[in-house]
Amino acid sequence: MTSPLIRLSDIHLTLGQGPARTDILKGIDLEVGEGEHLAILGPSGSGKSSLMAVIAGLERASKGQVELLGNDIAGMNEDALARLRGREIGIILQSFQLLPTMTAIENVAVPMELAGLNDARDRAAAELDRVGLSHRLTHYPTQLSGGEQQRVAIARATAPHPRLLLADEPTGNLDGKTGEAIIDLMFERAADTGSGLVVITHDPALAARADRTLTIADGLIAEKVAA
Repeated sequence: MTSPLIRLSDIHLTLGQGPARTDILKGIDLEVGEGEHLAILGPSGSGKSSLMAVIAGLERASKGQVELLGNDIAGMNEDALARLRGREIGIILQSFQLLPTMTAIENVAVPMELAGLNDARDRAAAELDRVGLSHRLTHYPTQLSGGEQQRVAIARATAPHPRLLLADEPTGNLDGKTGEAIIDLMFERAADTGSGLVVITHDPALAARADRTLTIADGLIAEKVAA
């Protein structure tokens, strides 16, 4: 039987000490299977983005076990985690996070080159074509609209054909019509590459596209719903 892409067991995240101590996550259990699309809903401050950071290994849990793609990440150093993310995990953020001094194709190709993947530039060009930006390869982020920048970010995430995509409010900086197009594209590319997908969102319309949704409130899973 295949291991889940994500297995979280009794995850707690506490930041600060003494009077400044804040309990962000308070005992999260979660599994996400191969190819599954999960949406995580919740109000601001509920712990959604912190949970995403813990899943990606960008934030270390204070207590509990995180298994990511079959790896117990507690035993992995930062370099090993970075290599795992570079090859197996694509991350899509609300703020795009494109490097302003690099063209669209460079923004997609360079992370693959750093991860040691072959034919990075050819793969980047092919993925940008799939997201409808074959005519924008040499444009810089400032020359692209918000929707186009998010398409570059999706291409960067999906070009390595990762086993897992993580998206944190991917339409938060976009207008409604552009956001709908990005949602369509993100789910389409996840399905085409066979990637599992976890989306943090406050948008019920986006969440409705997932196989399953859950709601986080005050650091706890409050609700589980099958689509």
